[in-house]
Amino acid sequence: MELQQELIQLKQAFETKEEAIRFCGRQLVDAGHVKEAYIEAMIERNAELSVYMGNFIAIPHGTDAAKKEVLSSGITIVQVPAGVNFGTEADPKIATILFGIAGLGEDHLDIIQKISVFCADVDNVVKLADAASKEEVITLLNSVG
Repeated sequence: MELQQELIQLKQAFETKEEAIRFCGRQLVDAGHVKEAYIEAMIERNAELSVYMGNFIAIPHGTDAAKKEVLSSGITIVQVPAGVNFGTEADPKIATILFGIAGLGEDHLDIIQKISVFCADVDNVVKLADAASKEEVITLLNSVG
């Protein structure tokens, strides 16, 4: 999938995971990938099952029922240097990179698989978190087959 520079956001900060998820959803709406209702479906999906994946990443995405809200496949990559907690105060799960995704058909699983392969190596996540430019983020992610 082609990464769009306008969907890469560097040095963001969020107080709550809901705020972070809504930001990802808004990026996808503004880029024309999803309808407005997809944002609430992203919040709902995280309530059902955390979108935190470990290794300091979270992959906010909509529920299965929200697939009808997806107009085209898209991904937003959001860097959160200070991190945002997707866990609880007692059991924090800090994400420094968010991948907000919307996939048409099988694209959804392909996107998650590619992100998972890349982020399985925590060094890759650190490089993404430290990336100083959108171009650097694209180069890093395109280095995965």
